[in-house]
Amino acid sequence: MKINITAESGATKINKTGPWRVQYPVIEHEKCIACGLCARVCPEGCVFLVEEKEKKFYEKDLDYCKGCSVCAVECPVKCIQMFDEDK
Repeated sequence: MKINITAESGATKINKTGPWRVQYPVIEHEKCIACGLCARVCPEGCVFLVEEKEKKFYEKDLDYCKGCSVCAVECPVKCIQMFDEDK
């Protein structure tokens, strides 16, 4: 029997990421155009909008980020880079 299940972004927000994450994203705020695509595609819902003075940009919550790199792959201006975790 096959069951199709779709979960909302952030459905696993109660599950903090453990020490197994191998990469993490860094967002270059100067290049960010605040399009919101990174937040929409993040399966963990850990990317959120920050509004400072006259600038809007997105930030991530590394407590929940799994390092999947979907945000970096989908960013239209490539302002998100993935870096290896120091182990």
